[in-house]
Amino acid sequence: MDISNHHLGQLIIVSGPSGTGKTTLARQVCDRGEAVFSVSCTTRPPRPGEVDGRDYFFLTEEDFLARVARGELFEHARVHGRLYGTLKSYVYENLKCGVDVIMDIDVQGAAQVRACADELVKRCLLDIFVMPPSLDELRDRLSGRATEDAAAFELRMQNAAAEMEHWREYGHVLVSGAREDDARRFDAILEAGHMRTSLR
Repeated sequence: MDISNHHLGQLIIVSGPSGTGKTTLARQVCDRGEAVFSVSCTTRPPRPGEVDGRDYFFLTEEDFLARVARGELFEHARVHGRLYGTLKSYVYENLKCGVDVIMDIDVQGAAQVRACADELVKRCLLDIFVMPPSLDELRDRLSGRATEDAAAFELRMQNAAAEMEHWREYGHVLVSGAREDDARRFDAILEAGHMRTSLR
């Protein structure tokens, strides 16, 4: 039996509360050249050190909503009062070329991707929820950042607890522990995903 060497890329969704290390896991794979990171659009202002086009495409709310109306976004959601979304063209072009695309998105965006009727998305989708060991542990991790006031911090914790209720909707769950262990298990999920017949 002849199995073609040409294969589709994986559409890797990674979700989970801030502080679980999900973005670090995704970035490590991309830094090794094994995937490209889907750069999201957002209406929130840049944080110190963030660069437009690398970390996010920073848009005004008016521009963002105009893109939604034109059908240019693959998914979009309002999180912590700000809009986030992903450009269709960037994702689809990479998948068709056999390049894995990692999307670091919240549970709302992930649900939109799963609901997508596009056959390419259905064939390529691999979703992972990165879960903190407990809310107390997550609180300890986030409190060390000191990037927001007390009210914003408590809102983030409430949103994290609500996000964690959705972990069963994902095909894979990774309970965060030591960084090295998380990276090893994350890589194992991606490697197993490449063996799926749906990508051929």
